[in-house]
Amino acid sequence: MTDTPAEPGRPTLRPITGPEEVDLFNRIPYVFNHEVAADLESGHRRPAWTWVALDEDGRLLARVSWWCRPSDVEPLLLDVFDYLPGHRAAGAALLRAALAAVVPADVVPPRYTRFLPADWRADAELCAAVEGRLAVVQELGARPFVERLRLRWTAGTPVPAPTGRLAFRAVAGEVELIDLLTRILPGTLDAHSLDDLSRMTPRQAAQFHYDDEFAQYTSPRDWWRVASLPLSGEPVGLVVAARNSYRPIIAYLGVLPAHRGQGYADEILAEGTRVLAATGPECIGASTDVGNTPMAAAFARAGYPVLEREIMLGWEAPVYALDLPAA
Repeated sequence: MTDTPAEPGRPTLRPITGPEEVDLFNRIPYVFNHEVAADLESGHRRPAWTWVALDEDGRLLARVSWWCRPSDVEPLLLDVFDYLPGHRAAGAALLRAALAAVVPADVVPPRYTRFLPADWRADAELCAAVEGRLAVVQELGARPFVERLRLRWTAGTPVPAPTGRLAFRAVAGEVELIDLLTRILPGTLDAHSLDDLSRMTPRQAAQFHYDDEFAQYTSPRDWWRVASLPLSGEPVGLVVAARNSYRPIIAYLGVLPAHRGQGYADEILAEGTRVLAATGPECIGASTDVGNTPMAAAFARAGYPVLEREIMLGWEAPVYALDLPAA
Protein backbone atom coordinates (compact mmCIF):
# COMPACT_ATOMS: atom_id res chain seq x y z
CA MET A 1 0.00 0.00 0.00
CA THR A 2 1.45 3.36 -1.00
CA ASP A 3 0.85 6.61 0.81
CA THR A 4 -1.41 9.30 -0.59
CA PRO A 5 1.27 11.97 -1.03
CA ALA A 6 0.74 15.35 0.51
CA GLU A 7 0.36 18.25 -1.88
CA PRO A 8 1.07 21.69 -0.43
CA GLY A 9 -1.58 22.27 2.22
CA ARG A 10 -2.95 18.72 1.98
CA PRO A 11 -2.34 15.97 4.57
CA THR A 12 -0.56 12.71 3.97
CA LEU A 13 -3.03 9.81 4.21
CA ARG A 14 -1.57 6.38 5.01
CA PRO A 15 -1.85 3.26 7.15
CA ILE A 16 0.35 3.05 10.21
CA THR A 17 3.60 1.15 9.78
CA GLY A 18 2.94 -1.13 12.77
CA PRO A 19 2.84 -1.20 16.59
CA GLU A 20 5.63 1.36 16.73
CA GLU A 21 3.11 4.02 15.63
CA VAL A 22 0.46 3.31 18.28
CA ASP A 23 1.51 6.40 20.24
CA LEU A 24 1.05 8.51 17.11
CA PHE A 25 -2.37 6.96 16.43
CA ASN A 26 -3.46 7.53 20.04
CA ARG A 27 -2.81 11.26 20.09
CA ILE A 28 -6.54 11.83 19.70
CA PRO A 29 -8.34 10.65 22.87
CA TYR A 30 -11.00 7.91 22.68
CA VAL A 31 -12.34 5.13 24.85
CA PHE A 32 -10.49 2.40 22.88
CA ASN A 33 -7.02 3.96 22.99
CA HIS A 34 -5.81 1.76 25.84
CA GLU A 35 -6.73 -1.35 23.79
CA VAL A 36 -5.11 -0.45 20.46
CA ALA A 37 -1.66 -1.91 21.15
CA ALA A 38 -3.07 -5.20 22.47
CA ASP A 39 -5.57 -5.35 19.59
CA LEU A 40 -2.76 -5.06 17.05
CA GLU A 41 -0.82 -7.79 18.84
CA SER A 42 -3.82 -10.14 19.04
CA GLY A 43 -5.02 -9.57 15.49
CA HIS A 44 -8.15 -7.63 16.41
CA ARG A 45 -6.67 -4.76 14.41
CA ARG A 46 -4.33 -4.78 11.44
CA PRO A 47 -1.84 -2.03 10.51
CA ALA A 48 -3.23 -2.00 6.96
CA TRP A 49 -6.69 -1.18 8.36
CA THR A 50 -5.45 1.53 10.76
CA TRP A 51 -4.90 4.87 9.00
CA VAL A 52 -3.72 8.35 9.88
CA ALA A 53 -3.82 11.79 8.27
CA LEU A 54 -0.68 13.81 8.99
CA ASP A 55 0.22 17.40 8.23
CA GLU A 56 3.56 18.33 6.69
CA ASP A 57 5.15 18.41 10.15
CA GLY A 58 3.95 14.87 10.96
CA ARG A 59 1.19 16.08 13.31
CA LEU A 60 -1.84 13.79 13.56
CA LEU A 61 -4.97 15.45 12.12
CA ALA A 62 -7.33 12.49 11.77
CA ARG A 63 -7.40 8.71 12.16
CA VAL A 64 -9.53 5.72 11.27
CA SER A 65 -9.40 2.02 12.19
CA TRP A 66 -11.39 -1.14 11.63
CA TRP A 67 -11.77 -3.97 14.18
CA CYS A 68 -12.16 -7.70 13.59
CA ARG A 69 -11.90 -11.06 15.29
CA PRO A 70 -8.43 -12.61 15.07
CA SER A 71 -9.69 -15.30 12.68
CA ASP A 72 -11.34 -12.82 10.29
CA VAL A 73 -9.81 -12.01 6.93
CA GLU A 74 -11.99 -8.92 6.42
CA PRO A 75 -12.79 -6.10 8.89
CA LEU A 76 -15.93 -6.50 10.95
CA LEU A 77 -16.53 -2.98 12.30
CA LEU A 78 -15.34 0.54 11.62
CA ASP A 79 -14.99 1.58 15.25
CA VAL A 80 -12.50 4.46 15.28
CA PHE A 81 -12.95 7.65 13.27
CA ASP A 82 -11.65 10.93 14.67
CA TYR A 83 -10.32 14.28 13.55
CA LEU A 84 -9.03 17.32 15.37
CA PRO A 85 -11.24 20.42 15.65
CA GLY A 86 -10.98 22.42 12.44
CA HIS A 87 -9.81 19.44 10.40
CA ARG A 88 -13.09 17.93 9.22
CA ALA A 89 -11.89 17.99 5.61
CA ALA A 90 -8.83 15.93 6.55
CA GLY A 91 -11.06 13.44 8.35
CA ALA A 92 -13.38 13.13 5.35
CA ALA A 93 -10.48 12.69 2.94
CA LEU A 94 -8.90 10.07 5.19
CA LEU A 95 -12.09 8.05 5.57
CA ARG A 96 -12.72 8.10 1.83
CA ALA A 97 -9.15 7.02 1.03
CA ALA A 98 -9.06 4.33 3.71
CA LEU A 99 -12.44 2.91 2.67
CA ALA A 100 -11.21 2.63 -0.92
CA ALA A 101 -8.07 0.80 0.21
CA VAL A 102 -9.52 -1.47 2.91
CA VAL A 103 -12.96 -2.45 1.57
CA PRO A 104 -13.19 -4.05 -1.91
CA ALA A 105 -15.20 -1.98 -4.36
CA ASP A 106 -17.99 -4.54 -4.68
CA VAL A 107 -18.40 -5.17 -0.92
CA VAL A 108 -20.81 -3.44 1.47
CA PRO A 109 -18.60 -1.73 4.08
CA PRO A 110 -18.72 -2.85 7.72
CA ARG A 111 -20.95 -0.78 9.99
CA TYR A 112 -19.58 2.27 11.76
CA THR A 113 -19.93 2.36 15.54
CA ARG A 114 -19.21 5.12 18.04
CA PHE A 115 -19.14 4.71 21.83
CA LEU A 116 -20.28 7.72 23.84
CA PRO A 117 -20.89 8.75 27.46
CA ALA A 118 -24.38 7.90 28.66
CA ASP A 119 -25.31 11.59 28.84
CA TRP A 120 -23.47 12.75 25.74
CA ARG A 121 -26.39 14.75 24.36
CA ALA A 122 -26.26 17.05 27.40
CA ASP A 123 -22.74 18.18 26.47
CA ALA A 124 -23.09 20.71 23.63
CA GLU A 125 -19.42 20.59 22.62
CA LEU A 126 -19.29 16.78 22.57
CA CYS A 127 -22.63 16.63 20.78
CA ALA A 128 -21.35 18.90 18.00
CA ALA A 129 -18.16 16.85 17.65
CA VAL A 130 -20.07 13.55 17.44
CA GLU A 131 -22.63 14.87 15.00
CA GLY A 132 -19.78 16.13 12.81
CA ARG A 133 -18.27 12.64 12.61
CA LEU A 134 -21.63 11.02 11.95
CA ALA A 135 -22.27 13.54 9.18
CA VAL A 136 -18.96 12.69 7.48
CA VAL A 137 -19.80 8.97 7.53
CA GLN A 138 -23.29 9.67 6.20
CA GLU A 139 -21.84 11.73 3.36
CA LEU A 140 -20.19 8.50 2.23
CA GLY A 141 -23.54 6.74 2.06
CA ALA A 142 -24.07 5.28 5.54
CA ARG A 143 -27.42 5.63 7.28
CA PRO A 144 -28.47 5.42 10.96
CA PHE A 145 -28.91 1.80 12.04
CA VAL A 146 -29.40 1.65 15.81
CA GLU A 147 -28.52 3.27 19.11
CA ARG A 148 -27.61 0.89 21.91
CA LEU A 149 -27.10 1.02 25.66
CA ARG A 150 -23.85 -0.41 27.00
CA LEU A 151 -24.44 -1.75 30.50
CA ARG A 152 -22.13 -2.85 33.29
CA TRP A 153 -22.68 -4.99 36.40
CA THR A 154 -19.87 -4.57 38.93
CA ALA A 155 -18.67 -6.90 41.65
CA GLY A 156 -20.52 -6.37 44.90
CA THR A 157 -23.85 -5.66 43.24
CA PRO A 158 -26.41 -8.05 44.77
CA VAL A 159 -27.51 -10.99 42.62
CA PRO A 160 -31.00 -12.33 43.34
CA ALA A 161 -31.28 -15.93 44.47
CA PRO A 162 -33.43 -18.26 42.36
CA THR A 163 -37.16 -17.89 43.09
CA GLY A 164 -38.18 -21.38 41.99
CA ARG A 165 -40.45 -20.05 39.24
CA LEU A 166 -38.01 -21.41 36.66
CA ALA A 167 -35.59 -24.30 36.49
CA PHE A 168 -32.24 -23.90 34.77
CA ARG A 169 -29.91 -26.30 33.01
CA ALA A 170 -27.10 -26.14 30.49
CA VAL A 171 -28.00 -26.05 26.80
CA ALA A 172 -27.78 -29.57 25.41
CA GLY A 173 -25.81 -28.47 22.33
CA GLU A 174 -25.89 -26.62 19.04
CA VAL A 175 -29.11 -28.24 17.81
CA GLU A 176 -31.10 -27.26 20.89
CA LEU A 177 -29.69 -23.74 20.96
CA ILE A 178 -30.52 -23.09 17.30
CA ASP A 179 -34.02 -24.53 17.81
CA LEU A 180 -34.63 -22.21 20.76
CA LEU A 181 -33.24 -19.20 18.90
CA THR A 182 -35.51 -19.98 15.95
CA ARG A 183 -38.53 -19.95 18.25
CA ILE A 184 -37.42 -16.81 20.13
CA LEU A 185 -36.75 -14.61 17.10
CA PRO A 186 -40.36 -13.87 16.01
CA GLY A 187 -41.43 -10.62 17.64
CA THR A 188 -37.88 -9.56 18.51
CA LEU A 189 -37.18 -5.88 19.14
CA ASP A 190 -33.44 -6.21 18.43
CA ALA A 191 -32.31 -4.24 15.36
CA HIS A 192 -29.59 -6.71 14.36
CA SER A 193 -32.01 -9.63 14.53
CA LEU A 194 -34.66 -7.68 12.62
CA ASP A 195 -32.10 -6.93 9.93
CA ASP A 196 -31.23 -10.63 9.70
CA LEU A 197 -34.91 -11.55 9.50
CA SER A 198 -35.39 -9.13 6.60
CA ARG A 199 -33.05 -11.36 4.58
CA MET A 200 -33.40 -14.82 6.18
CA THR A 201 -35.90 -17.22 7.69
CA PRO A 202 -35.86 -17.45 11.50
CA ARG A 203 -33.93 -20.72 11.33
CA GLN A 204 -31.38 -19.30 8.93
CA ALA A 205 -30.99 -16.26 11.17
CA ALA A 206 -30.55 -18.49 14.22
CA GLN A 207 -27.89 -20.57 12.46
CA PHE A 208 -26.10 -17.41 11.31
CA HIS A 209 -26.18 -15.99 14.86
CA TYR A 210 -24.74 -19.22 16.23
CA ASP A 211 -21.99 -19.52 13.61
CA ASP A 212 -21.07 -15.84 13.58
CA GLU A 213 -21.05 -15.21 17.33
CA PHE A 214 -21.81 -18.00 19.78
CA ALA A 215 -19.52 -20.58 18.19
CA GLN A 216 -16.63 -18.11 18.47
CA TYR A 217 -16.68 -17.97 22.28
CA THR A 218 -14.07 -20.13 23.98
CA SER A 219 -15.68 -19.85 27.43
CA PRO A 220 -17.47 -22.94 28.81
CA ARG A 221 -20.63 -23.98 26.96
CA ASP A 222 -22.31 -24.96 30.24
CA TRP A 223 -22.59 -21.21 30.91
CA TRP A 224 -25.34 -21.24 28.25
CA ARG A 225 -28.54 -21.84 30.20
CA VAL A 226 -32.06 -22.91 29.27
CA ALA A 227 -34.90 -21.70 31.48
CA SER A 228 -37.92 -23.97 31.77
CA LEU A 229 -41.09 -24.42 33.80
CA PRO A 230 -40.25 -26.68 36.77
CA LEU A 231 -43.21 -29.09 36.49
CA SER A 232 -43.58 -29.55 32.75
CA GLY A 233 -40.02 -28.85 31.62
CA GLU A 234 -41.40 -26.57 28.89
CA PRO A 235 -38.68 -24.14 27.71
CA VAL A 236 -39.31 -20.51 28.59
CA GLY A 237 -36.16 -18.80 27.41
CA LEU A 238 -32.41 -18.78 27.06
CA VAL A 239 -29.38 -16.85 28.31
CA VAL A 240 -25.92 -17.10 26.76
CA ALA A 241 -23.32 -16.09 29.34
CA ALA A 242 -19.84 -15.94 27.87
CA ARG A 243 -16.49 -14.24 27.87
CA ASN A 244 -15.37 -12.29 24.83
CA SER A 245 -11.84 -11.06 24.18
CA TYR A 246 -12.13 -8.38 26.87
CA ARG A 247 -14.54 -9.35 29.70
CA PRO A 248 -17.43 -11.60 30.80
CA ILE A 249 -20.70 -10.68 29.06
CA ILE A 250 -24.34 -11.50 28.81
CA ALA A 251 -24.13 -12.26 25.11
CA TYR A 252 -27.79 -13.07 24.53
CA LEU A 253 -31.05 -13.26 26.43
CA GLY A 254 -34.41 -14.20 24.96
CA VAL A 255 -37.86 -15.29 26.07
CA LEU A 256 -40.13 -17.47 23.95
CA PRO A 257 -43.15 -15.52 22.61
CA ALA A 258 -45.70 -17.53 24.59
CA HIS A 259 -43.99 -16.60 27.88
CA ARG A 260 -43.32 -12.90 27.34
CA GLY A 261 -44.80 -10.30 29.66
CA GLN A 262 -44.59 -12.47 32.79
CA GLY A 263 -41.35 -11.17 34.28
CA TYR A 264 -39.29 -14.17 33.22
CA ALA A 265 -36.56 -12.01 31.64
CA ASP A 266 -35.57 -10.82 35.12
CA GLU A 267 -35.09 -14.38 36.36
CA ILE A 268 -33.24 -15.53 33.25
CA LEU A 269 -30.92 -12.53 33.46
CA ALA A 270 -30.31 -13.26 37.14
CA GLU A 271 -29.27 -16.82 36.24
CA GLY A 272 -26.79 -15.58 33.64
CA THR A 273 -25.42 -13.09 36.15
CA ARG A 274 -25.07 -15.82 38.81
CA VAL A 275 -23.14 -18.03 36.38
CA LEU A 276 -20.66 -15.27 35.59
CA ALA A 277 -20.48 -13.78 39.10
CA ALA A 278 -19.42 -17.19 40.42
CA THR A 279 -16.18 -16.84 38.42
CA GLY A 280 -15.21 -13.73 40.42
CA PRO A 281 -15.11 -11.02 37.72
CA GLU A 282 -14.70 -7.32 38.43
CA CYS A 283 -17.53 -6.60 36.03
CA ILE A 284 -19.96 -8.10 33.53
CA GLY A 285 -20.81 -6.32 30.30
CA ALA A 286 -24.07 -6.30 28.39
CA SER A 287 -25.85 -4.23 25.77
CA THR A 288 -29.32 -3.74 24.35
CA ASP A 289 -31.03 -1.44 21.88
CA VAL A 290 -32.48 1.84 23.16
CA GLY A 291 -35.75 0.80 21.50
CA ASN A 292 -35.86 -2.53 23.35
CA THR A 293 -37.39 -0.94 26.45
CA PRO A 294 -38.46 -4.21 28.14
CA MET A 295 -34.91 -5.57 28.02
CA ALA A 296 -33.39 -2.26 29.08
CA ALA A 297 -35.73 -2.19 32.08
CA ALA A 298 -34.79 -5.75 33.02
CA PHE A 299 -31.09 -4.87 33.02
CA ALA A 300 -31.75 -1.77 35.13
CA ARG A 301 -33.64 -3.84 37.72
CA ALA A 302 -30.80 -6.38 37.78
CA GLY A 303 -28.16 -3.78 38.69
CA TYR A 304 -26.73 -3.10 35.22
CA PRO A 305 -26.59 0.72 34.96
CA VAL A 306 -25.96 2.40 31.62
CA LEU A 307 -22.21 2.91 31.25
CA GLU A 308 -22.16 4.25 27.69
CA ARG A 309 -24.22 4.57 24.56
CA GLU A 310 -23.30 3.23 21.15
CA ILE A 311 -24.47 4.69 17.85
CA MET A 312 -24.24 2.54 14.73
CA LEU A 313 -24.50 3.58 11.10
CA GLY A 314 -24.54 1.16 8.20
CA TRP A 315 -24.32 0.95 4.45
CA GLU A 316 -26.86 -0.88 2.30
CA ALA A 317 -24.68 -1.08 -0.82
CA PRO A 318 -21.02 -0.91 -1.79
CA VAL A 319 -19.72 2.65 -1.67
CA TYR A 320 -18.78 2.59 -5.35
CA ALA A 321 -22.43 1.89 -6.28
CA LEU A 322 -23.71 4.96 -4.45
CA ASP A 323 -24.20 8.32 -6.09
CA LEU A 324 -21.76 10.22 -3.87
CA PRO A 325 -20.39 13.73 -4.36
CA ALA A 326 -16.85 13.95 -5.61
CA ALA A 327 -14.10 14.41 -3.06
